[in-house]
Amino acid sequence: MKKLKHVIFFTVAVFAFSLIYFIYAYSTGAQSGNEETFFTEIGEVFGGLALGTLAVIYGRTVLKLALGKGRLTQRIIPEVYTDLALPLFKKVLQILNKTHLYVGVAAIATISLHVAFMGLFDQNLLLILVFILVLWQGFFGFFISWRYSPRTLRKAAYLVHAQFLSGIAIGIFSFFGHLLLKD
Repeated sequence: MKKLKHVIFFTVAVFAFSLIYFIYAYSTGAQSGNEETFFTEIGEVFGGLALGTLAVIYGRTVLKLALGKGRLTQRIIPEVYTDLALPLFKKVLQILNKTHLYVGVAAIATISLHVAFMGLFDQNLLLILVFILVLWQGFFGFFISWRYSPRTLRKAAYLVHAQFLSGIAIGIFSFFGHLLLKD
């Protein structure tokens, strides 16, 4: 319960920071918008693909959290369906675990291509933070999967990479950052 309070506090703090920055940027006209071009249309496609990859990555995290705690699993899945649903969820989680590396690389690639084609974050602090956090996640994820990583580096990288808090920050920052782009 203590960890949940920390997650809630972090979420509220990130939300408050994002909201304050959003109000500041919106009121001073610091937000930037793009006119529709051929490249921005391509960038929007990559943005949709990036959103899909992030949904798979964080859906895996939510599924791991749900299956890791017995009481939470019992609240989500009625007892009548437990014998039928749990093996199915565990099979889905197994597939998501095997493909996590590839989906993570695809997420970094599609987000980078989205940024390159849209050219959005020149004045948008929140989108710059999103991009830094995504690269941060990918950098430490690389050291987890690289076979030549020393054990101590792999453990440290796992502690940094497996933070649910960075996913919360990515979600909130990208939401408010993209809101600034709307006309």
